[in-house]
Amino acid sequence: MTTPTTVAQALQHAREAGLARLDAQRIVGGALGRTHAWLLAHDTDGLAEADAQRIATLVARRAAGEPLAYLHGDQEFFGLNLHVTPDVLIPRPDTETLVHWALDVLPADRPCRVADLGTGSGAIALAIASQRPLAEVTAVDLSDAALAVARGNAQALGLTQVRFAAGSWLAPLAGQRFDLIVSNPPYIAEGDPHLPALRFEPITALTAGRDGLSDLRQIVAQAGGHIHGNGHLLLEHGHDQAEAAAQLLRDAGFTDVSTRFDFGGQTRCTGGRWRG
Repeated sequence: MTTPTTVAQALQHAREAGLARLDAQRIVGGALGRTHAWLLAHDTDGLAEADAQRIATLVARRAAGEPLAYLHGDQEFFGLNLHVTPDVLIPRPDTETLVHWALDVLPADRPCRVADLGTGSGAIALAIASQRPLAEVTAVDLSDAALAVARGNAQALGLTQVRFAAGSWLAPLAGQRFDLIVSNPPYIAEGDPHLPALRFEPITALTAGRDGLSDLRQIVAQAGGHIHGNGHLLLEHGHDQAEAAAQLLRDAGFTDVSTRFDFGGQTRCTGGRWRG
């Protein structure tokens, strides 16, 4: 098909490229800065050549499998609009399970200290900070590019109580203790057949050794030295890793170990209390 010259042709072009109707509407609407309702009311409107070319490029990228969040540059998480780039994982609704659990264990009426390990876009840290304004939140990531995204999101949302630290897991937090440590670390096994579907996202934020537990092991082993007595460590993991994560926590000395389910009913997060 030739370059579309009207809104209707742009939508048709996206559909003929194999995109679902909703994806087509999001791409065209996003490129034009218009709502779905506007597209329906203005389908015969002409397109500027620059807009038509931009839409064609976005359609091609989406048809190749690139996630919409990277095409638009943003993703909603826990009611927050976050900027995302290919340097960070796209926040998933299932990770909100971890945020809800964090809010359950954090006081709302007094200061507390929280660390988010492997913060990526800052989704977990910023969601917690948005709901617990008295909390001092430290967001850690090994990737400087990811930290730049997270810092930008914190600034855009006005969440000034969030601090950032560069390094691997707990390494940059020497001598510090927290009331809560949370993490959504890589937990997919190397060679997992689902990885090709995630090829646009940073592989280092996805895989963790042959069994997917390497980073979970490291975090659990080190966390006790950074948690106040009766504080918590809460971890996201794969749907089939709950028992393994629970055993890691028990072996490391955590008590009151339990698991929570995501919106689809899968075991998604496991955590425990530090009695040390």
